[in-house]
Amino acid sequence: MSRLADYFVIVGYDHEKERSGISNGMILQRFPEKDWSDTPFIEGIEWFCQPQGWALSTDRQEPRFFVSVLTDIDANRHYCACLCFNETVSIKPSKPVDEDEDTVDGETSLARLIPVISHHSIMYAPKCLVLVSRLDYIETFRNCLGIIYTVYVENLNVHLETLVGNILGCIQVPPPGGPQVRFSIGAGDRQALQPPISPSLPVTHTSVNLLFQQLGIRNVLVLFCAIMTEHKILFHSKSYNRLTEACRALTALMYPFRYSHVYIPLLPAALVEVLSTPTPFIMGVHSSLRSEVAELMDVIVADLDGGSITVPDGVSLPLLPEPLLSNMQEQLSLILQPELSCADHAFPPLAVRAPEQVMLDKEIRAVFMRLFAQLLQGYRSCLTLIRIHPKPVITFHKAAFLGERNLIDCDFTTRVLDCMFFTSFVAERGSPWRPCDVWDELYSNLGDYLKSETQSPRHLLVHIQELAHQLYTNENPNPQLYSQKILAPPEGAFARIHQPPLPTIDPQQVQTIIDEGLSKNNLKSSGDYAWLQSLRPTQPRIVPMGPHISNLNENKNILSNSARRLEVLRSCVNCIFENKISDARKTFPAVLRALQSKAARLALCNELAQHVVGNKAMLEHQQFDLVVRLMNCALQDDSSMDEHGVAAALLPLAAAFCRKLCTGVIQFAYTCIQEHAVWQNQQFWEAAYYQDVQKDIKALYLPRTDTISPRLGNDLIISPTSPRENKDVIWSNRRSIINRVAEPSALEIAAEQMRLWNTIDATKQNELVTSEESTLYSQAIHYANRMVALLIPLDIGNKTHKQDHHIDDEQASNSITNSVAESDSADAESGFEDQDPGETGATVIRLVSRFLDKVCNEGGVSRDHIKNLHQMVPGVVFIHIETLEAVYRESKRLPPIQKPKINMPNMLPGEEPITDGLRVYLLPDGREESTAGNLGGPPLLPAEGAIFLTNYRIIFKGTPCDSFACEQIVVRAFPVTSLTKEKRVAVQYLAHLDQWLQEGLQLRSCTFQLMKLAFDEEVTPENIESLRKMIHKMRHPPTVFHHFAFAGQVMVSQTPLHKGKEKNATLRGFAKKTLLKTARRAGFKQKPTSKRQKYVLPDMNVSNSSKYMTSPGRMSLPNHHGDDYPHEDDISVDDFEQTPPNSIIVPPQTDVKTLERLAERSYVRDWQRLGLCNYSGSPTAKSSTPDQFRLTSVNSVYMICRSYPALLVMPSNVTDESIRRFCRCYRQGRIPSITWRHPKTKALLLRGAGHHGKSVMGMLKSHPTTNNMTETTSSLEQEKYLSALVTATPIFNQRVGWGKSDSSLSIDSLLFATEEHLGGGAGGTLTPDVSRRSNPLKTIGTLGVFPRNSGGKGPKNFGRWGSLKDKRHSSQASLSNVPQNRTNIRHSVDVADATDGVNSLQRAALYILGEKAQMKGVKVESAPKTDFIPVEYCDVRHTKAAFKKLMRACIPSSQLEPDQSFHKLIENSEWLQQLQNIMQLSGAVVDLLDLQGSSVAICLEDGWDITAQISSIAQLCLDPHYRTLEGFRVLVEKEWIGFGHRFSHRSNLNANSQASGFAPTFLQFLDVVHQIQRQYPMAFEFNDYYLRFLAYHSVSCRFRTFLFDCELERVESGVAAVEDKRGSLTSHHKSVDTISDDESVYPGGRMAGTQSGTNLGQSVFDYIEKQNARSPQFFNFMYTPGLEHQVLRPQSNLACLDVWSYYIDEELAHGPSYDVEIIQMDTQQEEEAEAADGINNKSMRKTITMGYESVNKTVPEAFSHLLEEIHRLETELGHLPQKWKVLWDKLEIPSTDSLTRHASFSTALVRSHGRLVHKRSTLEILMRGKMVGAAESSLVYSHPHRFEKYNYTTPTHCDQCPHLLWGPVKMGMRCVDCGFSCHEKCMESVTKNCTMYKTVSDNSTTQTMPGSGGDNGSVSSVGSARQTSSQQYYEQFSSNVAENRTHEGYLYKRGALLKGWKQRWFVLDSIKHQLRYYDAMEDSHCKGFIDLAEVMSVQPAAPAPGPPKKTDDKSFFDLRTSRRTYNFCAANAIAAQEWIEKLQACLQ
Repeated sequence: MSRLADYFVIVGYDHEKERSGISNGMILQRFPEKDWSDTPFIEGIEWFCQPQGWALSTDRQEPRFFVSVLTDIDANRHYCACLCFNETVSIKPSKPVDEDEDTVDGETSLARLIPVISHHSIMYAPKCLVLVSRLDYIETFRNCLGIIYTVYVENLNVHLETLVGNILGCIQVPPPGGPQVRFSIGAGDRQALQPPISPSLPVTHTSVNLLFQQLGIRNVLVLFCAIMTEHKILFHSKSYNRLTEACRALTALMYPFRYSHVYIPLLPAALVEVLSTPTPFIMGVHSSLRSEVAELMDVIVADLDGGSITVPDGVSLPLLPEPLLSNMQEQLSLILQPELSCADHAFPPLAVRAPEQVMLDKEIRAVFMRLFAQLLQGYRSCLTLIRIHPKPVITFHKAAFLGERNLIDCDFTTRVLDCMFFTSFVAERGSPWRPCDVWDELYSNLGDYLKSETQSPRHLLVHIQELAHQLYTNENPNPQLYSQKILAPPEGAFARIHQPPLPTIDPQQVQTIIDEGLSKNNLKSSGDYAWLQSLRPTQPRIVPMGPHISNLNENKNILSNSARRLEVLRSCVNCIFENKISDARKTFPAVLRALQSKAARLALCNELAQHVVGNKAMLEHQQFDLVVRLMNCALQDDSSMDEHGVAAALLPLAAAFCRKLCTGVIQFAYTCIQEHAVWQNQQFWEAAYYQDVQKDIKALYLPRTDTISPRLGNDLIISPTSPRENKDVIWSNRRSIINRVAEPSALEIAAEQMRLWNTIDATKQNELVTSEESTLYSQAIHYANRMVALLIPLDIGNKTHKQDHHIDDEQASNSITNSVAESDSADAESGFEDQDPGETGATVIRLVSRFLDKVCNEGGVSRDHIKNLHQMVPGVVFIHIETLEAVYRESKRLPPIQKPKINMPNMLPGEEPITDGLRVYLLPDGREESTAGNLGGPPLLPAEGAIFLTNYRIIFKGTPCDSFACEQIVVRAFPVTSLTKEKRVAVQYLAHLDQWLQEGLQLRSCTFQLMKLAFDEEVTPENIESLRKMIHKMRHPPTVFHHFAFAGQVMVSQTPLHKGKEKNATLRGFAKKTLLKTARRAGFKQKPTSKRQKYVLPDMNVSNSSKYMTSPGRMSLPNHHGDDYPHEDDISVDDFEQTPPNSIIVPPQTDVKTLERLAERSYVRDWQRLGLCNYSGSPTAKSSTPDQFRLTSVNSVYMICRSYPALLVMPSNVTDESIRRFCRCYRQGRIPSITWRHPKTKALLLRGAGHHGKSVMGMLKSHPTTNNMTETTSSLEQEKYLSALVTATPIFNQRVGWGKSDSSLSIDSLLFATEEHLGGGAGGTLTPDVSRRSNPLKTIGTLGVFPRNSGGKGPKNFGRWGSLKDKRHSSQASLSNVPQNRTNIRHSVDVADATDGVNSLQRAALYILGEKAQMKGVKVESAPKTDFIPVEYCDVRHTKAAFKKLMRACIPSSQLEPDQSFHKLIENSEWLQQLQNIMQLSGAVVDLLDLQGSSVAICLEDGWDITAQISSIAQLCLDPHYRTLEGFRVLVEKEWIGFGHRFSHRSNLNANSQASGFAPTFLQFLDVVHQIQRQYPMAFEFNDYYLRFLAYHSVSCRFRTFLFDCELERVESGVAAVEDKRGSLTSHHKSVDTISDDESVYPGGRMAGTQSGTNLGQSVFDYIEKQNARSPQFFNFMYTPGLEHQVLRPQSNLACLDVWSYYIDEELAHGPSYDVEIIQMDTQQEEEAEAADGINNKSMRKTITMGYESVNKTVPEAFSHLLEEIHRLETELGHLPQKWKVLWDKLEIPSTDSLTRHASFSTALVRSHGRLVHKRSTLEILMRGKMVGAAESSLVYSHPHRFEKYNYTTPTHCDQCPHLLWGPVKMGMRCVDCGFSCHEKCMESVTKNCTMYKTVSDNSTTQTMPGSGGDNGSVSSVGSARQTSSQQYYEQFSSNVAENRTHEGYLYKRGALLKGWKQRWFVLDSIKHQLRYYDAMEDSHCKGFIDLAEVMSVQPAAPAPGPPKKTDDKSFFDLRTSRRTYNFCAANAIAAQEWIEKLQACLQ
């Protein structure tokens, strides 16, 4: 029983203080006057009676009632119920009126300062009646105070003393659960008071509902989350009651939690600074203070009157996790807005559920109670019991709860579990034996409720209402209504004027009444209170457990295939412990992947635990390593909270698994798993400790609880308490489920013990308490040791202990650099006085001590024991540190893990290792094959092995790291000379090895190989550096003879480099100098490859015997043999010096014998085959009929041209002398020389270098003073030569019928045919559009290189010819609608003159394909029937760039970006576009030679790159002979080796070409051959492997064939001699190696033979011939000679080209397949190994992995297979097997008629179409050349269209896109001039060149140019788009073209000072106000411009030095701008004057 109220207080206005200027209240009276012993009086109560401050007022106010809540020091709440009313007072002014009131400092925070009121004599002072009580019966307080006030106001005949005494002394209130109390306080009143049923449930009446009405659902939920996460909350309102109610409601929503922070529902204005408190709070203030609380930064403010809340920006407020939040909102909406569900109904129900306010209040609370029951589901499973006696101590395993419920990332839940309320919740509700309330029931049944609600949503409301009803009953248990009688004053009573003040109450009388009342209550016998005896408190019982946390639905996210995974895990662990390490390693990666699921991690702990017997498990080194890796892997996926208990399960194992390092030194697993953050987390250690303690405590009591009292049977829900306990139940089969039922959980044991506690005698109780305490103590010792073990790092004794991971300072354990330093001070008690633990040790000691303090105090360990523990810790740390030093030392000495044996690679004969194998890992790069996972097999890379450097290759050989593939061998190799890039790679993390490898190297080779290596840790940086140096040394050897081709069998001594010699130290050096000088005077040109720009004189005075340069240096004087040869015409150096400087030196005659030998060369034989020379043995012997051609030996000593062959074919009427003269006109002296003749048309194919510009010749002339004799003669000789070639072309001597040719269409006829198609027969009356549409074969109608739809962007690539120089401006002048008048064909292109000059599309006898830049130098007009066609091609720079990009696409070093697909990268590389360009140019050559019968001379660049490509491809297409194995050899030897291609330079072989990079010219040629071979698979005798083989060995340096730049170098090195000697043998003898022969005829050995021995390497073609004789690996079985394939016309369309497999295929089994011997050795080894293993019954089935084996080798095609089979059978029969070729040739071809193809019409059509496309491409090239060639012609086609809108009455095709134009909707645009039709949207992309409009050139030098020029050097189809950029083309002002160009013409412009004059085409543009200049008139892209705005003056100037020729002095003028002065020179004075005038006119 307790008092209704403790104190009654009367508080009034303090008039005394007021005089001093402070308004305050004071306690007038309090009853009782002495404090109760159990409840002291609360001071400061007067502040809370007037929360806004005490003040007099001028008008009366209604009495007011409100309740303040005060909290005492013990956190008990005291309710102060206040009734305030006014009393009249008379006032004397305290100060003169004029003085302002000063406020005291402390009071500035009052809401309003009370002014001094002087003019009213009557004022009203506040007075308060206050009841102070610990009980929350607000209504009763209101009634009691109301009665006292009424008695006073009405002056009733009742003593106030009686009322007060009765309230304080007589009314006793029963505790919750007690009966209703009815009483009267003595004023004739009747009152009833009803205690609630449950003490724990809050009573709210309607306050919760009111709060929701004021703030709304969302706002209240936000406030709820704020209060649950301990934020500061402030309410403000104008009503005090509302504030109190709101605070009550909000805290009531927290049930079952209790609010335990600061709680002040009414905060007085004077105390407003309390709001700055740092702790969480709930407070309420009057709205008048809202401005003062506005600036609080961390307080959430709720405005009850305005219904809003304000959350400051700085506050992070986590909301409820989904789906709880949305569920809450829905459920609250269902209760508070029931009409919402039917708001949209067409017929709304008449009545909607509308419960009373009180019920509504309870329903809302029910929703929140359910929320907590749901949020905390399973919480009882996570309670950990650490003491039972004397009172239970229970902790909560927070990490387990979050982990099991998957709430680890839920901020809200985590914060709730961390807050104070939760701790007290566990303390109150954790106990297993206590009285239960509504929430406990709800918690245990919620699972069933939720199930039924998911099945039927209607149940939701029913369940909420049931729960609400329970809450309602709790507040109103008595159904009978009791009518109370309460006195109240009449309305307006407060306003009475003459109301006397409240009388003083007699305290004595009050005290007497109180004492009486108390004595009555103490009489137990009194019948009034007899019922109290029967009132029993609620009995304690076992608290229902609720569902076990591991059975909740949320946990069902375990992977479905986990059973299989767990099986794999178990077998792997078993393999480790059975020491089957290789088997364990196989499944290891799978196990590591499986460990990502928590079930697997826990299963792992369980499996490992089963292998621990006793307390130690000693393992072998490899076992130990694997177990530690498993442990680390299990730990790495968990957070530091250890939410799944993995770390806790591994704790005992970490101290159990160990290995012996040496005698007495054992390393435990804990030293290897320290780097996980979980060990730094104190909460983890506490939880683990409590778990272990619980197990021990449980064990203490288990034997005693054999029989559980049957009375508890119903309530007992047997289930393991901790989520950790049931883990072993799930994963182990050791205990059956029956045992599990029999074994009670810790909480159940505790409940039973608590029930029995009072029945046990005291000694027994003490015994239990002591045993529990010692259990905690022993575990604390154990855990202190464990913590030390895991927190002290292994390398603590090592000085360089680095900081490996970052922990906040407080927890820093093993992060601090430390060594055990010596020091005197140490803990004296530990017995280690001489040591200081160092920083790490000290930190660990601190951490462990803090842990021990926490757990021991919590568990109630005795003080002595705690002290002992603290003394023990430093000693443990010291001993541990000492032990670790030995362990660390020994673990470093451990032999490294057994690594796989290094396999030596097989090597070629002569190949020697240069470095030992270095252990490396070959890492996967960006290629898909290397990661085989995508293809299903095990990944072959990364592989572990070694890298070897030999004198030929860089080789990696090893085995895959993946244990499923580790039986295989991985080889990746490439020739060291093919290395293109080497770079270091950053640190690599290898997941499969679980280690970081510091050093890496990436090697890229031009054989399309990439090695990405990571060096093993055993490889030192020095080793790596020396490997890199050796690689570079091998990559660029000092001389060509150090390459493997020569050095493979013979040691080459290192040639010393004479760097330090003096200038003329040796005679040889002096002679060399003299020769150089002389050469300069004689006008010899520099050798371009040499870096030092030497003048190289190819010894001219060599006698015939020394034709083969016999000494190593090229410059040295030749040694002579005896007098073998007749013409020993030596020129000494002196003679040479005296030759006149400008004369041509005539070399001596070449003797017959030498010529005979030279004539044996393969290219000469080829010319004989072609009938170009009928060399019959002696060049001097005249044949009977005069030959058209002759072999000339003019270059036999390589003086005319260093890089040409010794013999050349010339028209017989061209003399050697003439050749010597005109060779100067060509670069490098490479004259256009005949290389092939068409067998039918007899047209010639010539190849040479580009024509020299005059300036170059000028530079090379030795004296500027000499006359121009040589130059003129040389040009004349050149003209003669060209005319001789024209004469030699038979087509223009007699007309050849076209029928003979491959097709009935010549180039001309193709043009006519096009025209016929276009114009129909109507003579061109149709519009071009209609005529184009009428054409049956659309593509023929347009002169496009591509068919219309090629590659998406069709016209963009249109006719770019692979030129990358100017990709953006690919405009095309459209030539397609050639004017429809037959006779106009010529004039259409040749506007101004009708002569057959350079500009007409005539049929010339000789076409010269040259560069645009050479046009000025070629005077073709003087050579009739010759046409110069400028063509565009890719120079070497572009090829290099494309090749780099191609390599990046085919062998990417890392995984490609998603947006960069392989095909996109290939497209961006433009490699295929370059192939296309080569094929198109070659195709043009083919057509000109074959169809037109004209000769073609290819004169491009230096004549050795693109020239060689075009020439050889053209011959390959024209001549079937070159498509045989023998013929292809001849082709390469002639075009690439004879005519010279700079192999060593382009392949970057010699040291001085290092910087230039690899240029794949020859590779490109082979790729084109491959493309043609794909299109004509039956036309070639060799297969694709042959081409790949050549491609590989062209850079491998294994063969000598591709090592030299020209024939001269081969002669110098002696290789040519060997080749000539072999060439003269019959084919039968070729297979025999002949080295020794009479050296006099074949001086093959170098004379300085001692230096390099006799090995001159081997020719790749000889090797191929030998191999081909053995097996058909180079042979194409599809080859059908002579059938259909005389001339090939391949399609060059991009869509027809593919990426060569050479670039993308690789075979990791043996490395590249191009070193046949190595693969044979490898297979032989494999067979021997298999034989040794005794595998005889080998299965026929074989798995082939892409990228590993070669499919073609493993599964050969039928022909090879049959030939092998025959070979095998013949051997078995004992016959000598025949060669495969013999067998193959014996085969009879089926009779020809069966082979005849009956071509259908469509086939024929397709073929003819293909030919037409091919010819059109040729015509394109010619036309484009013409366009570039003729400035006038470019005008014809360069006028922009004039588009106007047009309605098409009939469906018409758009000329730009494939869609229709028709009708008013599809209105289109049509050109007024040419009728071009297109959509409006297509207009932008239409080519701007209109074909109908022609401009007429005026007669002056100026020309009218198109307004939007563009690149007129290209031809396109009508519909082809032109990509223009707005920067380049000025927007057209109108269709008048001339407008933009005021004046134009050629001017010479001088560059900067000391630069020469350059001719440029200048255009004066008055509109853009600039003077633009171009390279030439026909260029579209301006080189630069001068802004006229900057021009200051234009004036004639004095002639400048070195002026251009043929200019007079008056033709100079200067243009001064603000920046610089430009010097110009016009053609003559008149032109100069005109320019000056025009410029000045623009300036004005």
